[in-house]
Amino acid sequence: MQDNNKCCSDFQSAVDEYLIRHRSVLDILTKHQEAAARVNRAIAKAVTGCGCIQVSAARQSVPETASYSELKDHMSSHLVGEPCPQCQEVIAKELGHSMFYLAALCNLTGLSLHQVMQQEYKNVKTLGFYHLS
Repeated sequence: MQDNNKCCSDFQSAVDEYLIRHRSVLDILTKHQEAAARVNRAIAKAVTGCGCIQVSAARQSVPETASYSELKDHMSSHLVGEPCPQCQEVIAKELGHSMFYLAALCNLTGLSLHQVMQQEYKNVKTLGFYHLS
């Protein structure tokens, strides 16, 4: 657990050290949104450009008798296949940029990325299926 905290802390410190030009909260908010859009674009390009994954979307089909705890077994991601190594690399790079600006937002607001993640983990584990927000 200590290694995870150090990893988050080291990452957050590096972000604070190297984020020089875009230190305004408005810059960071818009950069974070742009980074999220680039994640979306990387996944879309894996579908439309490379073709290593496909989207096969249809209405979710859930039996009426399925309990709430069984829903996961009947829900589809609508993805077929797996990203190729090149697309995985691009998606990971874009996710990294998104995490960079998330850490920058934590820095500006005085929050610990590790503590935020720990709290969210606790919420998910405690609320389980009811953690839908």
